[in-house]
Amino acid sequence: MPAVTSRGRGRRNISEINMVPFIDVMLVLLIIFMVTAPLITPSLIALPKVGKANLPRQPANPVQIEIQKDETVQIRIKADARPSNVANVAADVIKFEPGVKAAAAEAVPVVISADKSIRYETVVKVMGALQEAGVTRVGLSVQPGK
Repeated sequence: MPAVTSRGRGRRNISEINMVPFIDVMLVLLIIFMVTAPLITPSLIALPKVGKANLPRQPANPVQIEIQKDETVQIRIKADARPSNVANVAADVIKFEPGVKAAAAEAVPVVISADKSIRYETVVKVMGALQEAGVTRVGLSVQPGK
């Protein structure tokens, strides 16, 4: 054992830190974390449902943007409907609405009805395109719960 040496003057301790147990413990912890990390599921966001509360009423004749499951977009005004896409939806709303110019686009009420199975990113892109075009009155259509 190299901890004690003697040369005639008494005992002297040699101070050394043994790193082997520390490294063993760290490697075991690393292996435990590597094995358990893939098993942890990411948390899911529980979105609130709309109950029978007093919902604000929709404007009289809003422009309705419908986004289907396959991410196709339709713009409806009253009974008239035209197809569009996510990239051009804002320009199509301004062209489609009779009597609305780009400068007065902020007064146009727009309601987005999106299928619940589409990506959130698609709805955000449509809202962003409408905001860049100057449309400020944008709402989301919901179905009242039980």
